[in-house]
Amino acid sequence: MYEVELKVAADVAAVRDRLASTDADRLEAIRQVDTYYDAPDRDFAATDEALRVRVEHPIADVGGEDGDGTDAENGDGTDEYGDGTDIENGDGNGTEIDDVPTSRTKVTYKGPLLEEASKTREEHETVVADGEEMAAILDGLGYTPAATVEKRREFYRIDGYTLTLDRVDDVGEFVEIERDVETVDGIEAARDRARELLRELGLDPDDQIRTSYLGLLLAADV
Repeated sequence: MYEVELKVAADVAAVRDRLASTDADRLEAIRQVDTYYDAPDRDFAATDEALRVRVEHPIADVGGEDGDGTDAENGDGTDEYGDGTDIENGDGNGTEIDDVPTSRTKVTYKGPLLEEASKTREEHETVVADGEEMAAILDGLGYTPAATVEKRREFYRIDGYTLTLDRVDDVGEFVEIERDVETVDGIEAARDRARELLRELGLDPDDQIRTSYLGLLLAADV
């Protein structure tokens, strides 16, 4: 599977407002904690690969009922819904997301970038039942944590693409648009349509950033 992705820096609140006038479907808002690993047998920075364990926590609507772009809270000072109850989308129509899990953990391998026109990579990802056990397995194999990236993401579905509004701790705000394709032959068409969708949202795909959030965080030296 190949992940065709474009990413640009953007004002998340402004893009959220523009999405309201489209036929995009809002999916969920989550907080992600991504731990990236170094390999014992090669330098992932040199090979342009990545191995990541991601923990996702459902959060209240990023837009907030006040429309100020802040996270709604549970009332106890946190922004996570850890009790499995329904949450509202915050779009004023009372739509609910049912049976929200407390968290989920995924392990992901990303191959090197395949082209200069996008962030397309080969990617393999699966959900794991126990994040602590996954970390123990990697530790036993000699993989060591290198860095952690934390972000809040708001997911939309538009014309078959997943679009995310991202606020990355210590890095900034971004919009990503992506779609998975099964063969190399589908990359160009998927990339071109992604560029069109960004333009429709008032964003310039020529301003895309090919550096990962991990790379941006490390470059910020925080």
